[in-house]
Amino acid sequence: MTEPLSAQTIAIVKATVPVLAEHGSTITTTMYRRLFEDEHIRALFNHSNQGEGGAQVHALAAAILGYAQNIDNLGALAPTVERIAHKHVGYHILPEHYPYVATALLGAIKEVLGDAASEDVLTAWGEAYWFLADILKGRETAIRERIEAVTGGWTGWRTFEVVEKRRESAVITSFILRPKDGGPILRHKPGQYLTFRLDAPGVSPMKRNYSISCAPNDDHYRISVKREASGQGGSRHLHDQVRVGDLLEVTPPAGDFYLDAEPQRPVVLLSGGVGLTPMVSIVETIAAQHPGLETHFVHGTLNSDTHALNEHVRTLAKRHGAISVSTFYNEPGPRDVVGTTHDVTGIITVDWLKTNAPLLEADIFLCGPKPFLRALVSGLSLAGVAADRIHYEFFGPADEMLAA
Repeated sequence: MTEPLSAQTIAIVKATVPVLAEHGSTITTTMYRRLFEDEHIRALFNHSNQGEGGAQVHALAAAILGYAQNIDNLGALAPTVERIAHKHVGYHILPEHYPYVATALLGAIKEVLGDAASEDVLTAWGEAYWFLADILKGRETAIRERIEAVTGGWTGWRTFEVVEKRRESAVITSFILRPKDGGPILRHKPGQYLTFRLDAPGVSPMKRNYSISCAPNDDHYRISVKREASGQGGSRHLHDQVRVGDLLEVTPPAGDFYLDAEPQRPVVLLSGGVGLTPMVSIVETIAAQHPGLETHFVHGTLNSDTHALNEHVRTLAKRHGAISVSTFYNEPGPRDVVGTTHDVTGIITVDWLKTNAPLLEADIFLCGPKPFLRALVSGLSLAGVAADRIHYEFFGPADEMLAA
């Protein structure tokens, strides 16, 4: 059991809040520089996040500041701890990796703050780091043990074969994956993701998260991936290089964003662009397992060229009877007609949702680009939707608005 933090440590860490607010991003930039001097630690990370305008740097700075502010009220950090633990399981980060981060973080604090980083400050932050690390390691161990205990569960990297590659739209392609060992797979929770280790010619190995876009089953996973024109090439590698019969390394399904096994309220699924992928997993599950559950599937994309899995979702909805589907096109093409290809021209708004969905009675799930999430998460909160009814998934670091 983790020993509680001393009163002196709590007081010293809280006293560092102003300096963390001022220098946090410099400290985390320095920490990553130090951390990545070790190549085997560098290989653990998704480096697309490091290059996103410094997004990971700023996200970690905000997380450290949040930890310092709430160090005497750690219950406020429980959702963040859960999300980080799932990410660590996905990236196969193990207890033996934590000392490297401790050394890099404390070294960065000393380097950036200079004489202000007294021995008392460094000792307090060392104690605070290991207190949080022990909580995370305990939660990660529990998640791994639960996964291993379930039929089809595994830990670490498992080899899957691409058995089908299916074009879903001009930008999105689905990949059907079965384990090469022929064994069963872990039934994921609808909404969770897989983490992949991708080896592309001429670049360092990449790690990427992709939502599972099919309902839980014992046979296969499906991911539906948008080909991104920019970035470090994970999606381009899948689209352009990976063929049927190729092998991919995958860790078990992870993530704290998922539909409960027994939903108690109506469900509203809001997605933008490729953010529909976990929603398709959820709506397939509702169609198969929850007859009569009121569900609203609301999706926004540019136009019919970019719209993936539309007919599939509408077929599920028609069979189920209590699922409604509404689509928004922000940039309709010349062949797109309201009432035929889509329902609304424009973007999803909270005002539209107030009129067309049971916002105050439902559990609301969101996934999409950051501007989509910023607008709708904050808008739903302002509209009176309780925080525990708003569930959202994002890949890459959360910004301050989402973290709040």
